[in-house]
Amino acid sequence: MRHSCWLLLIAMLPPAGEATLLQAPAQRQTPDLSEIRRKVQSGEQLTPEEKQRLQQVNAQQAEQRRQQYLKDHTPQSSVGLIPLTDLGAGNYKGEQGGLYPGGNNAPPPEHLKAGLRIARQIAPLDGEGRQAPDGTIVLLAVGFSNPNMEFPAFQKLAAQDSALNPRLVTVNGCVGGQASSVQADPNSNYWKVVDQRLSAAAVTPKQVQALWIKEVIPGPSQPFPAESKKLYGDLAATLHVVRDRFPNLKVAYLSSRIYGGYTEVGGSPEPWAYESAFSVKWVVAGQIAGKPELNCDPAKGDVRAPWIAWGPYLWTDGVKGRKDGLVFLRQDLRADGLHPSDTGAAKIARLLLDFFKSDPTTRPWFVKQ
Repeated sequence: MRHSCWLLLIAMLPPAGEATLLQAPAQRQTPDLSEIRRKVQSGEQLTPEEKQRLQQVNAQQAEQRRQQYLKDHTPQSSVGLIPLTDLGAGNYKGEQGGLYPGGNNAPPPEHLKAGLRIARQIAPLDGEGRQAPDGTIVLLAVGFSNPNMEFPAFQKLAAQDSALNPRLVTVNGCVGGQASSVQADPNSNYWKVVDQRLSAAAVTPKQVQALWIKEVIPGPSQPFPAESKKLYGDLAATLHVVRDRFPNLKVAYLSSRIYGGYTEVGGSPEPWAYESAFSVKWVVAGQIAGKPELNCDPAKGDVRAPWIAWGPYLWTDGVKGRKDGLVFLRQDLRADGLHPSDTGAAKIARLLLDFFKSDPTTRPWFVKQ
């Protein structure tokens, strides 16, 4: 009897191969990094495991870059450069200061007049781009990681301000890690993300009428003006892209980088952060001078760009500051010294809100009438 029971138990056991499968729990494979990068580039959804793996790799690489950078560079609380708004008619390496031609910080009268005429044409639109009293005016932000942190802080302030146009919708189209060359490419995945952001906000590309643009060339290496000229080219190309993507776009306001002297990881250190302002100045001056590739007036030929002007000028010499009192302290940046902290983003948000509420070409559509 005992012998028969053992035979029965043995007969009930699965074959050896199956027993191995049952006894050994499945090993969870580490997500393949190349596959993760492919999915990111194509805009595909990552699994939770893939997201965790990507975060770990990014953190490791960031720390390696930080340690390598700090071997040869020391963060600086001031670099002694003069903000363009304070430089005026003075010069930096042969380039005149001021935001506009002639060392001025205000646009020439004719350019301002054109901007006012175009600004008064901005009105609420329905999803098909037709004027509608219950339609929407979309202000879209275009840029990289820093404005991706600054614009949401601005949106939070704007949402609390009862003086703003109730038909206005702000959309953050900025994406971290996106160089200016990416935004200059009409076929880059960046613009697919922008379309997704617009859709998530329940608006359409045909309702976009105003832009805030802030772009950067990461890891610059060539002396002035080489890198600034590259950024100029990317900004001009981006204006062509947005003109084609948003048929009712009227105006665009450009800003350059914040102070970069605190960075511990490179990215946009000084003096390149300071020098990026000349790229913006050259683009705006190019439209003022009537360059065909920046034309916004149908009476003067093909329209290749919206009307453009400076948004708020964000650079200040660290703790030394500038004449209007703006300073950027170490606590205004995150641990990497490159991206704004909550306090830094709040400073930029306030500058943005003050600009859009006070500029004569934004008040007609940004503020409640």
